[in-house]
Amino acid sequence: MRLLPLTLIALVLAAPTTWTQTLDIRPAVELVVHSPAQTAFSLESSRDLQTWQPLRSATLGTGHPTQILVAASDVDSTAAFFRIATNRVRDLNALLEPIRAANKVPAVACAVVLSNRVVAIGAVGLRKFGVPSAPVTLEDKWHHGSLTKSMTATLAAILVREGRIQWQSTLADVFPDWAPKMNAGWRAATLEQLTSNRGGAPGDLNSSGIWTLLWNFVGTPRESRRLLLERLTVLAPSSPPGTQYEYSNAGFALAGHMLETVMDQPWEDLMTHRLFEPLGMASAGFGVPATPRYINQPWGHQVSNGNPLPIEPGPNADNPPGIGPAGTVHCSILDLAKYAAFHAHGHLNDQPLLPASALLKLHTAYPDNSDYAHGWNEIQRAWANPGKAYTHNGSNNQWFSVIWFAPARQFAAVAICNLGTPTAANPARQATDQIVAKMIQEFLQ
Repeated sequence: MRLLPLTLIALVLAAPTTWTQTLDIRPAVELVVHSPAQTAFSLESSRDLQTWQPLRSATLGTGHPTQILVAASDVDSTAAFFRIATNRVRDLNALLEPIRAANKVPAVACAVVLSNRVVAIGAVGLRKFGVPSAPVTLEDKWHHGSLTKSMTATLAAILVREGRIQWQSTLADVFPDWAPKMNAGWRAATLEQLTSNRGGAPGDLNSSGIWTLLWNFVGTPRESRRLLLERLTVLAPSSPPGTQYEYSNAGFALAGHMLETVMDQPWEDLMTHRLFEPLGMASAGFGVPATPRYINQPWGHQVSNGNPLPIEPGPNADNPPGIGPAGTVHCSILDLAKYAAFHAHGHLNDQPLLPASALLKLHTAYPDNSDYAHGWNEIQRAWANPGKAYTHNGSNNQWFSVIWFAPARQFAAVAICNLGTPTAANPARQATDQIVAKMIQEFLQ
């Protein structure tokens, strides 16, 4: 690690006299660091040279000088000194390619975290099957399906900590205008129950016709979630809230709608500004990442006649936006690793976003709940000892992603594939499972 000199810079913009808008230009500290390839570096800050706090999350070196701008107000309030923490990053491509080829999937990627640092990363294969001129890169964005669920629960924990909402807040509390029209069974359903799949929300929206309504709805995502609330809660819940586990996209969508309602901001904006930006997840967004007709990002695939079938990007290539809080986030492999590191490290150590007690709550499964917590499965694994392992996977039937982490070992692995299938025989699941097993063997055993 090395300390960095500070250069205070101020930007001045002369606006034309006909321009009526104003820009708030603030002074900033410019940090210029050398970032060798195959190296990860993160920025830490301190006021006393004794206690250091993360200020910018891990970034992969480019081999060229990198400029970092820090608001001068942050320097005045939280930091007087900076240092760069660096570590070598192992290239995983040679380990990933045989697994990708054996499972006949278009592309895979993986990252490994140890002691809150990315120590290995790789991405191999093609953005679109049959197009060898478009290989995947480490900067590419991948769709992560139901990994979104734990992200929505994490956002809920952040807002609970701030007193904006409570885990025991009910649908009736948050939607008093609609409460008289709800089936009585829904009124007491809580945020905590909905983000642990115990809120009475059904696993299937097809039989009620609500899924088709969400697909055809042309309003905003937030309005779509309001539609879901109104159409679903006039029906009886699948079970009395708090009594039974049922994996449900609708439950997390309702939870996300509770959060955006109490904050009066769309769930997508809340996720971006309250979770992704603080974690340095600059690549994170919503929906399939590629542009229709272009191969500027990986495409999703399904299996057809034993081969990957590319799915044209676009609105019909993903879940309806109204289900966003349950499954529409995309981001790069590195940014997904940052998210996994936040949960693995934060389980044992307080962090600026959340204390360890809040993350422990998110990770702890409820009794008789199929080992399910808040977007995570809590599982006993020998390699995770002396603690437990935590995992979740996600897919929109065209992609497949999985996170595993073991806080006691300060280990996390994320593996992703641009192929999915609604059938039980899923080569993407097999490939990502084999990748994680290989990472455990390489880094823990």
